[in-house]
Amino acid sequence: MKILAIDTSSKICSVSILEDNKLILEKHNNDEKTHSQKLMPLIDELLKECNIKLEDINLYACSVGPGSFTGLRIGISTVKAFSDATNIQTCGISSLESLAYNISEKGLIASIIDAKNENVYFSLFLHSENEYKKIEDFCADNIYNVIDKLLKYADREIICVGDGSQIYKNILSEKIKNIKLADEEKNDQTSVSIGKAAYDKFLKGIHGNSNSLIPMYLRKSQAERALERTKIIIKYNISN
Repeated sequence: MKILAIDTSSKICSVSILEDNKLILEKHNNDEKTHSQKLMPLIDELLKECNIKLEDINLYACSVGPGSFTGLRIGISTVKAFSDATNIQTCGISSLESLAYNISEKGLIASIIDAKNENVYFSLFLHSENEYKKIEDFCADNIYNVIDKLLKYADREIICVGDGSQIYKNILSEKIKNIKLADEEKNDQTSVSIGKAAYDKFLKGIHGNSNSLIPMYLRKSQAERALERTKIIIKYNISN
């Protein structure tokens, strides 16, 4: 089966076509401010170079987050439009799960994405022969609370992947003795891993129509948090 995979959750806009879980071709752009302008031309180039039409695709896959709020909306809305126009099934993949798919080694894989101010998005997976099984729920939390969660597995090697694992590599290595950091090139979110994860989910019957794609934000946007802080300040000033 042919899969068109899209990842716009980070600074990299990435699109890929896979045959089952094997990559045919991938294209990307590294300027997150131009995702809305670059995504469709990238997809068009990809399809033309592979000599494939949208109607030849068997499954659309995209990242549903966490990640850039604007980027997620661009990717999800694009896949929804494709699905509605062609009646082809979709599969939404968490950015944290796709990061785990960057790692081929078996064992525990901690996906850690920077969320600023010592906060991260986090989940833990066990990669066995046939699957990447989530054993710690997706969450947005302080890096120190995440370290506490990882300490429960400190008797085993844990491979950390994602930009958060690079930013906090010193404290992770200091607090957890069996930590192994992924190679630098494995820390980027990519549509290739989105496609591979989507293929595995498709085999398990986990897919749907455009309505099944729901963003996974895990926390409120910066604008929403700023508004809440403003309301608290105003309420405090009024009461005093």
